Amino acid sequence: MAQVTVTIDGKAYRMACEEGQEPHLIDLASQFDRYVSHLKGQFGEIGDLRVTVMAGIMVMDELSELKRRMTALESASAGATGREDDILAAIMELTDRLNGLTRRLTERPQTEAAQPAQGPGGAGQPH
Repeated sequence: MAQVTVTIDGKAYRMACEEGQEPHLIDLASQFDRYVSHLKGQFGEIGDLRVTVMAGIMVMDELSELKRRMTALESASAGATGREDDILAAIMELTDRLNGLTRRLTERPQTEAAQPAQGPGGAGQPH
């Protein structure tokens, strides 16, 4: 397991993470530190624990909003998929019908194919 040191509100914290996840953990800590710094700038020194809790709640609020948006997008996407399926079914039905029409138009009836071709003089006699 890898270890990394992150800084939040000027304090260093040594943390463990999976190998290769160090840059991600440092980035997350940096983002959280921005929340803490923002709150300290707004409210001043109100206590480390209180600022940390407020920053955590802000992060959870953003996460909740993102989940809500994602659910709405998934619902909209599911509706679009249903319409795409209907369109695809209609296209397949039309394709089948066109193929059937094409077969009927290109097939010669058996009676025509078996009869000799008639010339302009009639009844199959050459001119």
